[in-house]
Amino acid sequence: HVQLVESGGGLVQSGGSLRLSCTFSGPPMDDYAIGWFRQAPGSQRKGVSATSLFDGQTYYADSERGRFTISTDLGKRTVYLQMNSLKPEDTAVYYCALSIGVPLAIFEVGGYTYWGQGTQVTVSS
Repeated sequence: HVQLVESGGGLVQSGGSLRLSCTFSGPPMDDYAIGWFRQAPGSQRKGVSATSLFDGQTYYADSERGRFTISTDLGKRTVYLQMNSLKPEDTAVYYCALSIGVPLAIFEVGGYTYWGQGTQVTVSS
């Protein structure tokens, strides 16, 4: 039974930083991918960053490249999303999700089978 739990969200001023954590549990995982998505009110869920647990390859949406960093601690079964230089438009509920294998379209929501409950990130101006 796969479970994902996000943590680390909160309120931060524009220009600040937050580190989100996604801890996953379940069967041994090697050929899986973990993605971070966010959803603002009235908007569709969109991919932010992702990583392959198999080879460690990382992926970033263009708007987040250079500001966000995804990393993995397999021993802790946790994927982190370090978010720097935050902007008010980064305000959203952030979700992590797990895919069996790396999706062909890495940020396709339908490519991920398991989802966490989300954590709120609010960036004030």
